[in-house]
This record gives sequence, structure tokens and C-alpha cells, in this order.
Amino acid sequence: MPIRFSGRASEAYHYPLLLRHLLHRPLAISPSQHIVYRNQFRCTYAGLRERLGRLASGLASRGVEAGTTVAVMDWDSHRYLECYFGVPMMGAVLQTVNVRLSPGEIAYTLDHAHAEVLLVHHEFLPLLAGIREQLPALRTVVLIADGASDLTIPEWIDDEYEALLARSTPDFAFTDFDENAVATTFYTTGTTGVPKGVCFSHRQLVLHTLAVMAAGGGAPHGQGMRSDDVYMPLTPMFHVHAWGNPYVATLLGIKQVYPGRYVPSEILALRQREGVTYSHCVPTILQMLLSEAVAGGGDLRGWKICIGGSALSTGLAREALDRGIDIYAGYGMSETGPALTVACLTSAPGSLPVEAEIERRCRTGAPIPLVDLRIVDDKGSPLPHDDHATGEIVVRAPWLTQCYVGNAPASEELWRDGYLHTQDVARIDPDGYVQITDRTKDIIKTGGEWLSSIQIEDIVSRHPEVAAVAVIAVRDAKWGERPHVLVVPRPGHAESLTGDAIRAWIAAAATAGTIPRYAVPERVTFVDSLARTSVGKINKRALREQYG
Repeated sequence: MPIRFSGRASEAYHYPLLLRHLLHRPLAISPSQHIVYRNQFRCTYAGLRERLGRLASGLASRGVEAGTTVAVMDWDSHRYLECYFGVPMMGAVLQTVNVRLSPGEIAYTLDHAHAEVLLVHHEFLPLLAGIREQLPALRTVVLIADGASDLTIPEWIDDEYEALLARSTPDFAFTDFDENAVATTFYTTGTTGVPKGVCFSHRQLVLHTLAVMAAGGGAPHGQGMRSDDVYMPLTPMFHVHAWGNPYVATLLGIKQVYPGRYVPSEILALRQREGVTYSHCVPTILQMLLSEAVAGGGDLRGWKICIGGSALSTGLAREALDRGIDIYAGYGMSETGPALTVACLTSAPGSLPVEAEIERRCRTGAPIPLVDLRIVDDKGSPLPHDDHATGEIVVRAPWLTQCYVGNAPASEELWRDGYLHTQDVARIDPDGYVQITDRTKDIIKTGGEWLSSIQIEDIVSRHPEVAAVAVIAVRDAKWGERPHVLVVPRPGHAESLTGDAIRAWIAAAATAGTIPRYAVPERVTFVDSLARTSVGKINKRALREQYG
């Protein structure tokens, strides 16, 4: 018997999943709620809607139409939020440019995306001046002055952002179109080769927004973003839509606070002044905030922070909890839009033994709604959820990028057998909670046995004199590979912390049965800092090249 379909009234509205529809709820229930940028700008959701119309009208006057790529180089601001909505709502494509890439890489991404219009913060003008000749498609540059009044404006600047909005009408006619149209594109910052472009449709971003909101609303003990939160992103808005959270915050109609360039003292002051309760960031940013809070005596109670991008170590989690932060981990990738899992507590805070609760908070987490996540062996066969079997994480979800733009071989490698392959190795417990144990390229094979670099890093991170740690594999004539531990001491401990102390600390974990005895390293190196990618992740490839 064939699949049945219902009838449809002749004038029934076919509701496409477009980003503009995320605005219906906030404009209805919280039009007077504020959106704040540092101490420089404040407007309401009603004001946001007006500015979106002005932005679209202004861009249209500059020749932007459906399919045009509009790139943005800015710090985290209300302007970025306006572009998150206004550009895709026109049917154009928003390119979020990673300003932490090298000039050559930025030029490559702008050219590869065929960006025709660029909105650029004045701090990046010298960079742009050096690469403009490499951008044949670029025809319009709009300056973001950001309140600066003494700028020397190059002759190749065509307009200024606020001036463009001021002379443009707010009455732009946003219309419906195919929900599968590309809304955004950006470029991954992998550790090999040139950056790879990923893109997402309106449908994908709307479904991701709904799933993340549902995951937060379904968390039984208040973690995740809620309708009574005040939101401030601490993940760059050029990185996977700030993990999709600005879309969630807008749909909820809650107060949003944008910090601009990340300065720890200013972030903490802004958080205190505006009453911020929910943020997200990579471990590096959290460590900076904790250090600033310790130095300044800041009170961080009432702040929920989701950590992603890199593993949340138990040492860092304990430090955050001691400062009053409700800390927990999440997981995803640029290619996954990004959210896949979140480690919200299933029992009330304080009901578990301290170590058990911290372990649960630091887990990779449980899949959010609509995510089909499994671990598979080398043959692609699913492995059991027994918290012992380990395999590669493969996923399906309705918002995963379908390809790398203009890179068919990499796209085919990303997608195999109908699943997106993450290259992350993990185990899953009977409750469905995932724990990543390593990247496929970062697993250490010593004497025929596998070692998890992440597990060793977690153990070392708990040492009270350790600020940061990375573990890499180095070649060994006898064992094939051995772990090499790179340690950044806490301030004031560079002289007292020794390699023997680190080895003894790891050996104690081996004695306790946490890790095997062959995990105790021969090599421990103390460094001032660890190489990181443009989004704050530890760059294992660079460390292997330097210390391997």
C-alpha cells in the first residue's frame, strides 16, 4: 500500500523553516527586551527588527541580492547578530570570517567563498589592505567604525556600517523562499591543508536551534539556556555561529550581551553589570576568566558555562565549581553545526559524590534531540554501550553539513555509509553518555596497546601546580610510540614543579588502577605555552612537529 498524504486547503500556508521565522516569538513576547554591546550600544528586539530592515535595504542598495556572499570581519557584537539574521533573510549567504587565521588563509577563504561584499571592523583594515589584490570578486567594502572617530579611511572603503543603516529604510520586504537555500558558510581551521568550507541551510540552522533549545529546556536541573537567562557568548561568532546559541537566545527572546574583543577584566565587569547567567567557551577562555577572577576577587556564582572545542578537564572543572560556576561540557564539530551532545546532570547538584559529579560534568555528554550517534569499529559495525568498547563516533542529524564546498574528495571521506565520520574515538555508557577518549590521529599505540592522550591529560590537569597540559605521541625504537607530556606550570611554580613530580602523579593514578602502568611517561617537558588553533584548541599537529 502506498504512503498516504493528507490533503491541503487551497490557501493553506506552507511554512518554510527560515531564519526570519525565529523572530516571531521574541517580537511578540519580549519586544522591549535588550540587546547590549559592551557599554557602547543598547537596543530592544523591536529595535533589532528595524535595524535588520535597514541592513537589508542598505545591502540591497549596494547590489546584494539572493545568492550574494556577504562576508563579515568583526568582533562579537550586536552587528554580528544583525548579520546572522539580516543577510540570510535576504536570501544572501553570510560568510563568517575567522579573523584569527593568517592573512593568506583569510584571503583564501574570502576568494574561495566568492565574497562580493565585506563588512570589516576598523582594526582589520591593515590586514585587508595587504590582501585586497588577492580578492578579485570583492567589489564593496563597508567599514565598521565601532565608535572610532579619528580613523584614516582608505580610498577603497565604499561605505560605513552605521551610516549605511541610517540612510536606509527599515521597511525591507523579507519574503519566503526555499528553506534549503544556503544561509551561512565558513571555513574550518583544521591542522592540515587549507581551510575547508562548510555551509548550512536555513532549514538546518532552524532545526539546530530548536534541538539546542529543547536540550536546554529538557535539562532537569537548570543547565542549558532558559527563558529567564541573560546570555553572553564567549565563543567567537565566526566559529560555527557561536555554537548556534545566538539563534537560540533570539528565539527565546532573552537579554543578550555582546563583549566585543575578549578582555577578561572587561568580560567580568560586563557580566556583573548586565547580570549574565549563561555563556559558553573553550577551556582556554575559561582559564583566563578564572585567573582574572582570582586576581580581582570576582564573584562568579550564578553563572552557567558550557565548555566545548576541547575536553573539559576535571582539574579545570573543579576550579570553576570552586568559584561558583555551574560548569559542564558539550561536544560538536564545525561540520556538525555544531551541537551533538551535552553533559547536563541527571541528578541534582550535590547529590552525587564530588568526584562522580565532576566526572559526569566533564563527560562528552548525551546526544541532544534528533541526533543519531553511535560508535563503530574499523568495519563500521556498531559497538555496545557498555562504557568499555571504544570506536569512532559517527553521526546523523538534520543539520550536518552535506559537503565541503568545492572539495569532493574530502566530502566523500567525511561521509561514508550514510554517516558523518568525526574521527573522534569514544565509549558510551549504558545511560547513553559519551566519553571521547581520543582523536584517531592522537591515539598513542605503545607495545601494541592503545593509550588515550586525553586520559593522561586529564590526570595531569588535576595537579595543583599545572596550568595546562598536552600529551603527544613520540616515536620509540622499542615500543613504537610513547607519551610525551608537555606541561605549562601555574604562575610561581615554574621552579618547583619537576618531571619526577609529574611522573609520580601519573604513577599514582596507575597504582589506583585509573590508567595502565605503561602510561607513565619517560619524557616530560615544561613549556611557557601550548600551540593552539585559531579557535583556541590545542594544536597537536604543531606540537608533534615541534616536540615529537
